[in-house]
Amino acid sequence: MLTNTSGLSCPAAASHRPIAARAGGQTAAGAVCRAVHYGDVLRVPHVRRLLAGTLIGRLPSGMAPLALLLTGAQDTGYATASGLVSLYLLSSAVGGPLTGHMVDHTGQTLVFTAGAIVSGTALVLVTAGSWCAVVGVVAAGAARPPLESGLRTLWGSGAGSMLPTRDHQRVALSLEASAQELIYVMGPLLAASIAWAASPSAALWATATAGIAGTVLVVTAPPSRAWTAVPGRADWLGPLRTARLRTLYAAMVWAGVPIGALTPLAVQAATRSGTPWLSAALPAALSAGAVLGGLGYGSRTWPGTTRQHLVVLSGAFALGWLPVTVAGDPATVVAATAVPGLVMAPLFTVAVVMTGSLAPPGTSTEAHALLVAALGIGCAAGAAVAGLVPTVVLLPAGAALAALLLAARRGASPAPAQKPLAP
Repeated sequence: MLTNTSGLSCPAAASHRPIAARAGGQTAAGAVCRAVHYGDVLRVPHVRRLLAGTLIGRLPSGMAPLALLLTGAQDTGYATASGLVSLYLLSSAVGGPLTGHMVDHTGQTLVFTAGAIVSGTALVLVTAGSWCAVVGVVAAGAARPPLESGLRTLWGSGAGSMLPTRDHQRVALSLEASAQELIYVMGPLLAASIAWAASPSAALWATATAGIAGTVLVVTAPPSRAWTAVPGRADWLGPLRTARLRTLYAAMVWAGVPIGALTPLAVQAATRSGTPWLSAALPAALSAGAVLGGLGYGSRTWPGTTRQHLVVLSGAFALGWLPVTVAGDPATVVAATAVPGLVMAPLFTVAVVMTGSLAPPGTSTEAHALLVAALGIGCAAGAAVAGLVPTVVLLPAGAALAALLLAARRGASPAPAQKPLAP
């Protein structure tokens, strides 16, 4: 899957709507082309609504962990509350691909709507305490609709895509990868503010409401309602039958390890330096770097294949953690943490593009949900192992193993011919 090194984009097929001409771009066949920018993507019908709905509907990803922690700590203490948070994250990682499998076979509308209602109701059930909290947490995580996977399916390449060209797809995915970082900045702030102004239970109610409201925006949009499942035989392994996807998922697990280990590192650094604000500043710096990096990556095209981008970006992600391991004072640590963030969003954007291109027919949503699950498992593992080994070791080591996996796979067998992102 090649990027267009000239930075120009043309319609990929006659069915695509024409793109307005701009000086400087013309194909050999005489078709005038121009570079695709974020404004071009946002002007595509329904893109803004779907992006906004997906971000709102995914706010529980950023709000629920803190809301659960505050609610559980109020009733049972922080140890039990931490267990509830871990259970929520684990059930989300398991439930996402299963829900994606159902979407691929029955469509988005019913599955997403039912999932949002069940997940929201289950979050409210947590406030009842006792065993209701455990059941509620498991159900809330497992039923949470994988809206990001559904959006990426709608934005995928081919006849079913709502975007006119593959260059539009690349820019849209970069925009989505950058925007999703706002979930992990705004989500905890919203949960903490509501808990402080009202109560932790109110934060859970708000979390449930956001998830349902965002899902409604998505499933009532014409592209989501019109999307139909691709007929195919039942196969529970689905995307996991593809060797290159298995390698990509394994690499993303390792890429998630330093992200998960960063929070324990932030807490440790805040304690050692006597600066409590550092525990929140480090994750925020990583997200801020990701926003900038994702927007920068999507603002132009780059030479090379998608596979080459994966290897280069994963290597840069590993190297980007090295300044964090040697930084001294708090201000330097914060600045250094933004460095791997600059590469993180582009890396995940390319991983999404590769997932879409490798997913077997009829498994697109499930394939993207497995990618999200792989990252979630890596983050959970990084947070857990950070208490057993020096955290600074996990930061470059996890990302380096991801790069080695991708590089080894690239060298093991030549890539088959791939369609260009922007013909």
